[in-house]
Amino acid sequence: MNKEEALNFLKEQLKTMNYLGSTLSIVSWDMEVMAPSQSIDYRSEVMGYLSTQYHQLATDSRIGEALEALSSETSLTQHETKLVENFKDSYEKNKKIPESLQRELTIAISKGSQYWKKAKEQQNYEIFKPYLKQVIDLAVKQAECVGYEGHIYNAFLDDFEKGMTVEELDRIFPPLRDGLVALLDKIMKAKQDEPHHPKGEFDKGRQEQLSLMLLDAMGYDYKESGRVDETEHPFTTSLGPKDVRITTHYYEESIESAIFSSVHEGGHAIYDQNMPHQLAEYGIDEAPSMGIHESQSRFYENIIGRSLSFWRAFYPKLQKIFPEYQEISLEDFYRIVNKVTPSLVRTEADEVTYSLHVIIRYEIEKLMVSGAVSVDELPALWNQKYEEYLGITPPNDSEGLMQDVHWSEALIGYFPSYALGNLYGAQFYHQMKKDIPNVTEQIEAGDLTEIFNWLKTNVHEQGNLYTPAELVERVTGEPLNPQYFLDYLNEKYSRIYHF
Repeated sequence: MNKEEALNFLKEQLKTMNYLGSTLSIVSWDMEVMAPSQSIDYRSEVMGYLSTQYHQLATDSRIGEALEALSSETSLTQHETKLVENFKDSYEKNKKIPESLQRELTIAISKGSQYWKKAKEQQNYEIFKPYLKQVIDLAVKQAECVGYEGHIYNAFLDDFEKGMTVEELDRIFPPLRDGLVALLDKIMKAKQDEPHHPKGEFDKGRQEQLSLMLLDAMGYDYKESGRVDETEHPFTTSLGPKDVRITTHYYEESIESAIFSSVHEGGHAIYDQNMPHQLAEYGIDEAPSMGIHESQSRFYENIIGRSLSFWRAFYPKLQKIFPEYQEISLEDFYRIVNKVTPSLVRTEADEVTYSLHVIIRYEIEKLMVSGAVSVDELPALWNQKYEEYLGITPPNDSEGLMQDVHWSEALIGYFPSYALGNLYGAQFYHQMKKDIPNVTEQIEAGDLTEIFNWLKTNVHEQGNLYTPAELVERVTGEPLNPQYFLDYLNEKYSRIYHF
């Protein structure tokens, strides 16, 4: 192949892979959202077949020929260079994974996520345990096929946060943990009267109305380029450039969960909708890492969505939908949604304790994939760490190690992205306030347009042209600095808890 032939082949191959990837995502979305329970086994076989076809495309020997033809090419554009780099990384990795192993893992994941759901509903870990073991064993086999340096967990991290290692996380997490523990201690010592929380049944219809109103304000297009549905575990999935869907979950005894899961997933969806889709032929229309993706969801959920400025604009609208809140002052509602207390469930955790939930999972995952702990020992280990770090013990495994869907889907190495997302998001916001001096006043007016545009220009439209480290430095002028997140939390919660 000459240069043009090689580049054209890679572009066409990428297009075909994207088509098949969209098909896989559609089947997966349907299984989570609306497929009948009796379809699990057959749909799992379909997923396995499609995954095998994708693997064959990703390991086509002609990719190797094209990469070889371009290996010494010095006249590639930035976009062409990125196309080659991405293909080289994925091709070399996929070639090392046997097709049979890829298919076996895909089937195990399809079944595992469904039996996780059943086990969680019935509070019975024994239902899920054999499927979890199979997923872990196959994921470890895959990591061993691909290869890694240092800790085996590095192989898993590489799938979600390119360049991140156990050694680096073990440098970042301890000071983050210590700073959070110190802040939590101050908060726990600051005695306050608990604000009154309305009691009652908050029907799904009104919660959906509120969620859609907030998503509209954020700029998520769910009417023509997306959807909002309900699942047990909220998620976002991109089925194509103009089809980015989210799910949320409604608890009729409380509205806060639906509010913040909707805003969180909306942050993910806006990012995907604003990707540089005109550069899709080069594979640039995706995030550089899950940590950067999480920075967008957690930025909207917490830094914006839990701010006093935000609720000055939207609380009166909430009160119209939920008259039960008419007697609750704005200040009390603000304290309610920012209450800090050790809790069992990660997705419901406050900003201060949230990263401790992530650190617990990180530590367990390292032990899990290295073989230092078995699936039989996981519940006890989980409970032990929750007691040690947060002073609480789950009453059952559904509120314990089965609360997240991630392990059933072999998303091992994903959890650190949540904590990194907090750090990235806080640093982006620090820079945003410099670039938009009146951003607080805009939020108070209910206008998130400039925030949307700033993120679109500086983060979203950059796609994966840059590594996470490069992107952060380009946007903020300095490397990732965890202190911005700790400073943000200390400033916010010292005002709420008066210390």
